[in-house]
Amino acid sequence: MFCRNCANEVDEKAVACTKCGVPPLKGTRYCSNCGKETLEAAIMCVNCGVSLKKPSGAASMGESKRIIVGICAIILGYLGIHKFILGYQKEGFIMLLVTVIGAWFTCGITAGVMGLIGLIEGIIYLLKTDEEFENTYVTNRKPWF
Repeated sequence: MFCRNCANEVDEKAVACTKCGVPPLKGTRYCSNCGKETLEAAIMCVNCGVSLKKPSGAASMGESKRIIVGICAIILGYLGIHKFILGYQKEGFIMLLVTVIGAWFTCGITAGVMGLIGLIEGIIYLLKTDEEFENTYVTNRKPWF
């Protein structure tokens, strides 16, 4: 990934560019995918075709999604609903099946374990900033904890 402010190559998890000190995706001069110079108002890189602009209202959407997913994880975590909202179908089905089928054989113990996992994940989601949440669970697709 390249810094959008100075085109320095940075790690995808970097909070700030080591060359200019600006958060890597905050600039508008360079493409974050290929590092080529772009027009400030450009919505797409003409070199590699990657989108340069987030949709309007993206920050508020990220915040509301983080809050919705966090609350769902705390309240309905044992069913894996929060996983489905994030687009993790496989992990959502795992939680749902472990809760429903496992609870039958273990007198509800597995449902309690899945509920505890949901509670922990919900708290983690709510404690992250919007940018951390977006980078970790939407961009980099980290399915567990």
